Amino acid sequence: MSSVRVLVGTHKGAFILTSDGKREKWDVSGPHFAGWEIYHLKGSAVDPNRIYASQTSGWFGQVLQRSDDGGKTWHQPGVPAGYKPAAGPPQAAPNKFIYDESPETGKPLTTHLFYDGSQHPWEFKRVWHLEPCLKNPDTVFAGVEDAAIFKSTDGGENWQELSGLRGHSTGPAWQPGAGGMCLHTIVIDPLNTDRMFVAISAAGAFRTDDAGKSWKPINKGLQSKYIPDPNAETGHCVHRIALHPSKPDTLFMQKHWDVMRTDDAGDNWTKISGNLPTDFGFCIDVHAHEPETVYVVPIKSDSEHFPIDGALQVFRSRSGGNEWEALTNGLPQKDCYVNVLRDAMAVDRLDDCGIYFGTTGGQVYVSPNGGDTWQPIVENLPSVLSVEVQTLA
Repeated sequence: MSSVRVLVGTHKGAFILTSDGKREKWDVSGPHFAGWEIYHLKGSAVDPNRIYASQTSGWFGQVLQRSDDGGKTWHQPGVPAGYKPAAGPPQAAPNKFIYDESPETGKPLTTHLFYDGSQHPWEFKRVWHLEPCLKNPDTVFAGVEDAAIFKSTDGGENWQELSGLRGHSTGPAWQPGAGGMCLHTIVIDPLNTDRMFVAISAAGAFRTDDAGKSWKPINKGLQSKYIPDPNAETGHCVHRIALHPSKPDTLFMQKHWDVMRTDDAGDNWTKISGNLPTDFGFCIDVHAHEPETVYVVPIKSDSEHFPIDGALQVFRSRSGGNEWEALTNGLPQKDCYVNVLRDAMAVDRLDDCGIYFGTTGGQVYVSPNGGDTWQPIVENLPSVLSVEVQTLA
């Protein structure tokens, strides 16, 4: 019987939740890296034992971790065995991130302010998102703040910037969203891995068709009333993008306001918010076997980051948008004032698709039946930053 491994990043460590295909009883491992912010964990789709983790501390900065045994043990790629920093734990050593256009090219850079040869500074604060390649477990991409994308082909030992994105002609005009100018979403086309989609807050969505050499803004149809030109090529605050592997030209987007859809790989977007009670939110995902079944978690507003009337509701559309139904069975319907962040929803690949999400109140919920009923896997964790799932044979 297949099983699942749920990877949870929180403000105070990482947790790994495992269950068989029934998803009724769960084993909980953690906290791993206790006390550290774990912005994102993501497992390889090729190697079930490979997991990458982004580990951040206001004191020690940003580092990356890798597990090759399903999260039982971890090590920091690129750090020599026996490394002992002058102060702090061994994890405080810098990873090797190389910026193509920096005067310091070739030197390890992590949380330092640097210049790329132009007149504006770029600051690398943290890794928001890790996206392993769909074919090779040693190839992985990282989205960072300030907005840039990196690639490693040796399991995270060394990283090279795909500088075509940061070097785009619109780059100097990008502005941070409320959470910073973060590249928080990386989606790889499973049918053409040279094509990737990224989302930046608050620059918008971009696509590459040549493995990251060049990038194109894909924001036509987006409207953002708080920027000087509501229909601008860039400047939109995109919160999350998702697609179904069988239809990679169809993407779904949760924007700062508006739920959107494209059927031409981002060239044109249309609004599909329909009958949602509010179309502000952070996360969005697609059913594993139904490419027109989409999930969002509406939040009251951009100033009140909690459910309407204190009732936690997931909304599902089985028609690709516009027509939405509230899914509440098993979720708290009063006095609930949590949020669900952009990377905190995921789906598994079991025959009966499971839907998962984590909250800022420390709960992780599962629906083993596509959203019809919900139950908590764990409660009282630190605030959940990310939820990802590995479906194991």
